[in-house]
Amino acid sequence: MKSENAGKNTSAVEITNISQHGIWIFVHDKEFFMPFDAFPWFKDAPIGKILNVELHSDTHLYWPELDIDLDTKQIQHPENYPLMSNTKSGF
Repeated sequence: MKSENAGKNTSAVEITNISQHGIWIFVHDKEFFMPFDAFPWFKDAPIGKILNVELHSDTHLYWPELDIDLDTKQIQHPENYPLMSNTKSGF
């Protein structure tokens, strides 16, 4: 008898805190801070949509309800990605 493949690892990514300054996200045993100044799309987004984050690879994060893709490198060093939009979301 063969077992089915395991599903997605649901504990690999988690939003651990949201404050007036930004979002803390836990990815594979590391916690990152995403300040709203650098990631303005999240500032006015509903909490439920922020909490709905998927890990598509070891470093690729996706928020399907917000259509936002980020890599952990972008979160660690947003200054290295000047082409990221500075416009605020309309959520």
